[in-house]
Amino acid sequence: MDGDTLREECGVFGILGHNDAAALTALGLHALQHRGQEAAGIVSFDGKRFSSERHLGLVGDHFTDAATLGRLPGNIAMGHVRYSTTGETVLRNVQPLFAELEVGGIAIAHNGNLTNGLSLRKRLIAQGAICQSTSDTEVVLHLIARSQRTRSADRFIDALGAIEGAYAMVAMTRTKLIGARDPNGIRPLVLGDLDGRPIFASESCALDIIGAKFVRDVENGEVIVCELQKDGSVSIDSFKPFKARPERVCLFEYVYFARPDSVVSGRSVYSARKAMGINLARENPVEADVVVPVPDGGTPAALGYAQQSGIPFEYGIIRNHYVGRTFIEPTQSIRALGVKLKHSANRAVIEGKRVVLVDDSIVRGTTSLKIVQMIREAGAKEVHIRVASPMIYHSDYYGIDTPDPDKLLANQYATLDDMCRYIGADSLEFLSIDGLYLAVGGEKRNPKAPQFTDHYFTGDYPTPLTDLEGRSKNDPKQISMLREAV
Repeated sequence: MDGDTLREECGVFGILGHNDAAALTALGLHALQHRGQEAAGIVSFDGKRFSSERHLGLVGDHFTDAATLGRLPGNIAMGHVRYSTTGETVLRNVQPLFAELEVGGIAIAHNGNLTNGLSLRKRLIAQGAICQSTSDTEVVLHLIARSQRTRSADRFIDALGAIEGAYAMVAMTRTKLIGARDPNGIRPLVLGDLDGRPIFASESCALDIIGAKFVRDVENGEVIVCELQKDGSVSIDSFKPFKARPERVCLFEYVYFARPDSVVSGRSVYSARKAMGINLARENPVEADVVVPVPDGGTPAALGYAQQSGIPFEYGIIRNHYVGRTFIEPTQSIRALGVKLKHSANRAVIEGKRVVLVDDSIVRGTTSLKIVQMIREAGAKEVHIRVASPMIYHSDYYGIDTPDPDKLLANQYATLDDMCRYIGADSLEFLSIDGLYLAVGGEKRNPKAPQFTDHYFTGDYPTPLTDLEGRSKNDPKQISMLREAV
């Protein structure tokens, strides 16, 4: 990994009452693989016992053979793909996490990050809790265990009332599948249906892969409890136990994380990204001969930029999709070639041309520097960079693994011209925050009531940051402490 991208979060999937529950869960996780590539896990229940398979690596490395899926019997299953933002990349942190409680077994999986997870963890340990992982998700299990309510669903709601931050969460008991979304709706979660059987998934693309029907988004602050009845039917009940507040979906779901073929909160991700490119061209035109996307994230925005500007779109950079994440880089001379492992210039459409490079975002800027150099070596006359999102100034605490603030390009240089000189481009421009809001179907940003979660651009965090109270949100030492300790 090159350290110059925003790391994907996690993905969750669950299905209730289907005889092929584990296999369908594996397929759903395949569709969500872009949200996390470090580990994958599935838990199932067959009416007598829970079964669990958790592995480091990709879904396809472990959940494609009949033997593995055969160890996951039952008609209830849930799964998780992980990129760690809290906790080490070790097997004990792989989700779903499972525990036997007074009310029976429960498994839980979580996309997001708790901003009071460290504080809760310290308190629970002081009260005698024994933690088996370093994941903030385990805190929720302990809170469920300590609830005095008699029903598992009520205990789950009790636990949610104690946590802060971002979460799209799925839990599973012997008869129930429960989905919940944080009160701000920062992380996405959808409800689907396959032959009358309910499904929860992080994105709608996970429904498409198994031929399931999209029912609706789980609303912000909503808890949906699906229960398998003795006659085989399924009841679905919705609860809204928290104070109502406006939904604020994370903008980076549209900019970067979600698959282009997904629909997030009623908005097509592909259409939003193309609109970002259209607005980018309106705000930051340039005379050029060809528009080239930085693949794959910049492709829809580049199409929009080309459409609005009238400049031809070309695939001037070819991406190698078969580069392993564990490629060995033994020497500096080999490391210097790293960008060419993933991207190569298509000289035929670049040589002698004024090129507009469209990317979805810039984090540290080191990859942009290498790509500009590569395009110039392929004979480009000029290289202009257009970025389909605003400058990133602030760290994230809701499930996106951002670099420390002092490592972000926007904080390293005083002016846009200085950034441009560092990258080596002829010009550099970013989409405005209003242009981004308009692209995802909103109005211009209202500072008093933002429609989306946008703190990485604006510093406006939508929840308390309890674990950072008394500390600077932009202090690298405190940020590292928070990530390592939870």
